[in-house]
Amino acid sequence: MPASAGAKRLLMAAGVGLLVLLVVGFVFGAIGSKMFGIGDGFLSKPEIHLPPQPIFPASTRDYHLGLAESSDKSHETKPAEGGHETTDSKEAHHSKPLGLTKFAVTNTLLSSWVATIVIIIFFVAGAGKKSLIPGRFQALVETLLETAINFCESVVGREIGRKVFPVVATIFFFVLFNAWLALFPFYQFAGFVQDGELKAHLLRSAGTDLNMPLALALISFAFVEYWGFRAHGFGYLKKFFALGNLFRLRPSGLIDVFVGFLELISEFVRVVSFTFRLFGNMTAGEILVVMITFLVPFVAAEFVFGLELLVGLIQAIIFAALTLVFLSVAVSHEEH
Repeated sequence: MPASAGAKRLLMAAGVGLLVLLVVGFVFGAIGSKMFGIGDGFLSKPEIHLPPQPIFPASTRDYHLGLAESSDKSHETKPAEGGHETTDSKEAHHSKPLGLTKFAVTNTLLSSWVATIVIIIFFVAGAGKKSLIPGRFQALVETLLETAINFCESVVGREIGRKVFPVVATIFFFVLFNAWLALFPFYQFAGFVQDGELKAHLLRSAGTDLNMPLALALISFAFVEYWGFRAHGFGYLKKFFALGNLFRLRPSGLIDVFVGFLELISEFVRVVSFTFRLFGNMTAGEILVVMITFLVPFVAAEFVFGLELLVGLIQAIIFAALTLVFLSVAVSHEEH
């Protein structure tokens, strides 16, 4: 009983502390500061940078952020009207994408490397030393893998399910870990600071970079088409080019050609839908976290974190599940 009473008092104290932080966050946040005339708020106005920011090498980063001049002649000083020399706007440097001949490690690329390393460590640590009676961590890893395998088998069957499992599971866990790791605090405050202002984040969720969702969408597309050709050979093309009835001068041949054209378009539209679904949800989630933290700091953002945990899980499931569904359609396709 004493232990139970102590736990209740501790829980009540934690609840009161969170309530106090919520009230303080509202008062000193952007909304409360304007309502009560306190000032400009506890946090400075956030800036949302949709393009990924280069981190390494330092010369590219400094130029991109407008902190240094470029050695590229195309950005040299130019004479302006009146004979004075001017340079390209430093603010413009902040949002300019890299040129085709330039390479830099961006914060989103670095984040994808971090997620990859974490995934490898997570599964190697959980499955590297197998024991007959698994511990909690090993049991967690085995449960995750068993669930993923069972899901693959339930969609495409046992034989194909085990063959496609490595790719589908990799897509699922890569999307999931990228989304969840981005909720750690160091993603928001670790970066490059000048004059007390954060110029660029060191890490940013790879899902907010259009390149990562597009790369995953292309991998999914190529994977589905590979299995379509593997299952049916070149007969798989009949799904898109059903010309038999047209060559036989049957009226239904025109319908077959039109349906095949729609099927072909739908295959490529999947790449677009996959890309922008993931990109849109991840980017909107990051913007929501930043804005809630600015409007009501401290506790209010924790509710958004809970929502983002759910969104990250749902997006990972959707991406992997749709890949499996489209693969199942490609493998089971028959000419009617």
